[in-house]
Amino acid sequence: RQHKWKSSVSTRAKMPPCDFVPEKYKSYPYERMQKIREQNITPVLRLYYKKPLLLHQGHMQWLFDYEGRRYLDLFAGIVTVSVGHCHPKVTMATQKQLARLWHTSNVYMHPSIHEYAEKLTSLLPDPLKVVYLTNSGSEANDLAMFMARLYTRNFDIISFRGAYHGGSPYTLGLTSVGLYKHAVANGFGCSTTMVPDVFRGLWGGSHCRDSPVQTVRKCSCSEGVCHANDQYIEQFKDCLNTSVPRTIAGFIAEPIQGVNGAVQYPRRFLKEAYQLVRERGGVCISDEVQTGFGRTGSHFWGFQTHDVVPDIVTLAKGIGNGFPMAAVVTTKEIASHLAQNLHFNTFGGNALACVVGAAVLDAIEEDSLQKNSEDVGTYMLLELAKLRDKFEIVGDVRGKGLMIGVEMVTDKDSRHPLPAEEIGQIWEDCKDMGVLLGRGGLYSQTFRIKPPMCITKKDVDFAVEVFHTALQRHMERAA
Repeated sequence: RQHKWKSSVSTRAKMPPCDFVPEKYKSYPYERMQKIREQNITPVLRLYYKKPLLLHQGHMQWLFDYEGRRYLDLFAGIVTVSVGHCHPKVTMATQKQLARLWHTSNVYMHPSIHEYAEKLTSLLPDPLKVVYLTNSGSEANDLAMFMARLYTRNFDIISFRGAYHGGSPYTLGLTSVGLYKHAVANGFGCSTTMVPDVFRGLWGGSHCRDSPVQTVRKCSCSEGVCHANDQYIEQFKDCLNTSVPRTIAGFIAEPIQGVNGAVQYPRRFLKEAYQLVRERGGVCISDEVQTGFGRTGSHFWGFQTHDVVPDIVTLAKGIGNGFPMAAVVTTKEIASHLAQNLHFNTFGGNALACVVGAAVLDAIEEDSLQKNSEDVGTYMLLELAKLRDKFEIVGDVRGKGLMIGVEMVTDKDSRHPLPAEEIGQIWEDCKDMGVLLGRGGLYSQTFRIKPPMCITKKDVDFAVEVFHTALQRHMERAA
């Protein structure tokens, strides 16, 4: 029986049908790929799974490996494939542009950068109307930090513990996940403050967060009162009073933390924090790299779910559906401070990238993907919550739209993270049954579910049944 578990896993769950037929794989054999990986690809790029996947084709929410095996992709290339793998509309627009013009750099005008800038900024509230296009989220956050410092003439920036804002030397100061830290000087002028995590943190309750599923923690707060929020705001004030000067450059936060495992804050927290930051002369930066483009369902941008308007917004990942592009959107006034000297990005606003970005926006609208995120995401959260109620090791189910975290624990009272090897086995079992999940959290204890926004309720039924089977197998192994 043990041996059978290692080789394959069976489940009652039926994978939903898919008409798409992948091409036959014609590249190097698996063993040669492994050899190249060992010899020629940097060892810092770690692979998922004991036997890493060799993928060769994608179609919407599906991925196909070299043997033609199909997987339901619930991680979307780390929250990046927003509208679906090789979405026909995006593919067609890209192919047309490939034959027309790839690159001139932004020292010349070309139609796509202007069309895209107008289209993108029309989706953001006033006064967020000026865009600077870059190639990655790290670059975007790097530039946002730079602009905040130039504009305010202050230096210190605050971020949350557990935040991930990039891996460049500048953004590494904001990123507050130990695994990403390297033993070189970084983070000068960056301070971290307590993340208002209502599940794992010091304070939390049963109706703190903007999610169809609340924590298992109890509280006695009356309507309109949130004790946890008040305590976390006190911690934020404490950081302002002890860790930074009287005037600061800004504060950056993800509307829902991504790498840390879809961590959500009390509903009012960001609104109150923004006010405190502005009183200190700082600007507020919303990192929408994972929450943007309709993924939260109820709104197009994550910051809108908190009823705030930031001064700077950073975008990446889903902006290009897998094409490397990113953006910083801000006000005319803040943008003008960067323009006092030269600042240049060779590929930012590249003709090809802008066409991809515009096609992604069209696909989100035409396929009603924001509505799909809300409907399918809410359905999935409620189905996963049933598993949380059934299994002691499923500590928390949280999120909004198709930005979902499932935090695994030894037991619900202690909230201690489930050991890595146990989570690893559940994760491997899901993969063997055809479902790909992400991992996150400071102890890698949270399954991250952030699929292409085109997934269906039938896909959810399949995925939840697979996860259920994997959990049952874990309980049998433990017994």
